[in-house]
Amino acid sequence: MLKPLFTFCFFCLLSTTYAQVPVKPVGRPATAAEIKAWDIDVRADFKGLPPGQGSVMKGQEIWDKQCASCHGVFGESNEVFPPLVGGTTAEDVRKGQVAGLVSGAEASRTTLMKLSQLSALWDYIRRAMPWNAPKSLSTDEVYAVVAYILHLGDLVPADFVLSDKNMQATQALLPNRHGMSKEHGLWRVSGTPDIRATACMRNCEPSARISSELPAYARDAHGNLAEQMRLVGPVRGAQTLSTANQINSSVVESAEKLITKYGCTACHARDTKLIGPAFSEISKKYGNQPEKVAELSKKIREGGQGVWGTIPMPAQPGVSELEAGLLLNWILKTKKE
Repeated sequence: MLKPLFTFCFFCLLSTTYAQVPVKPVGRPATAAEIKAWDIDVRADFKGLPPGQGSVMKGQEIWDKQCASCHGVFGESNEVFPPLVGGTTAEDVRKGQVAGLVSGAEASRTTLMKLSQLSALWDYIRRAMPWNAPKSLSTDEVYAVVAYILHLGDLVPADFVLSDKNMQATQALLPNRHGMSKEHGLWRVSGTPDIRATACMRNCEPSARISSELPAYARDAHGNLAEQMRLVGPVRGAQTLSTANQINSSVVESAEKLITKYGCTACHARDTKLIGPAFSEISKKYGNQPEKVAELSKKIREGGQGVWGTIPMPAQPGVSELEAGLLLNWILKTKKE
């Protein structure tokens, strides 16, 4: 009985001793230089906006060298990112709200259609652009690029110079400056959301169901995504080229079954030209042209003639789009033995 009591008293004494040890402070106060380096955001009231200026002409020089490859010469490109300019009118500038957004007449939305705070555009370009070298632009260069975007949107003239002195006045030119909604319940910290979800209590889906996905044969349609993603941030692109060039056994097996199912070997062979071209000939001609996949898939399903001779390729309406993709994935990787 004394031994358990002694052990209990010992642990009580030990815990009391540890409880009395003061906790050492973690870290240290930030220096003025560190705070200055971190505190770079620009608020909607332009607090935090650094002094500087940039002209439309200078902005065009920077744009052509570092921005046009993704956004287009006139900010119109929709290939990599949504277009920056377009969809606004002089009446929108006068009213401060883009009519196309209110009526839904505009199917696509550009940056200048949605932008309500000029500070947001300036701050984003300063922090995140160019895509492959974020934060590499000087303060004056950021002013110049923003000025050029505004010029592309017909908001400022070609000789305009944007600066910290006229940002507030330039804000008044945005076509959608009055378009921000404040009725969604989250404008204030104490607000509540206007949409509430209801927990599923019966007949719930047991798990998420994937209804569609990128076909294997199209993984490399836009090159290697891993090389196109920035090293900053949490997102990393997949190694699409290496994966796309590998044909696993299941793809080969599926393709061979489809070739038998639809009687492809009546006109085609792997390495020998019959009525139609050999699969290896098709691979040699189109294997390095991923942009041709959609066209070739259409020819498999709808037929065609003239590329390989006068004998037409009969339509195969029974072949689904997915099956055509599997066939092409195998054919375009087929090498002559």
